[in-house]
Amino acid sequence: MQKLLSDFAVGDTGVIKSVGGEGKIKRRLFDMGITPGAEVLLRKKAPLGDPLEITVRGYELTLRKNEAQFVTMEVQK
Repeated sequence: MQKLLSDFAVGDTGVIKSVGGEGKIKRRLFDMGITPGAEVLLRKKAPLGDPLEITVRGYELTLRKNEAQFVTMEVQK
């Protein structure tokens, strides 16, 4: 099942299928290691849902919800 990283619930894990966006946003996501094939765990969400704290490639990363909406994930159970 596919869903956007911005729609994940705390504790959900998945594999990145694609990264959308253009220009600076896509380059920034790629520079942070958010690339197809990487496994992601959503660790925390702020009370209002923004920002998100994820674990990717063995390190913790904080993303804004508007950045996470460009990342399409394959959900793992």
